[in-house]
Amino acid sequence: MCQRIAEGTRWKTCGHFQRHLVKAIVDCQSTRCENSYRHTPGCRDHRCIKTFAQEIQMDIDSVDEYCFACRAAQARAAGIPLS
Repeated sequence: MCQRIAEGTRWKTCGHFQRHLVKAIVDCQSTRCENSYRHTPGCRDHRCIKTFAQEIQMDIDSVDEYCFACRAAQARAAGIPLS
């Protein structure tokens, strides 16, 4: 499967990655992968791979906190309104 190379922020406390940009795509060179240049245009084979493999994450910065989603989940668990 082809892979995306993504740049983004790594939240150190929870370890999550916030993607900002897909910088490139690594082509797997498979005729069975719909994201590859080698895949036949107009192919209707339902067995072909339609998704990307796990992306390659490149940290361009890091923050020593929880990400937004984790902070919101913690606030909900504590009964704190988010507005």
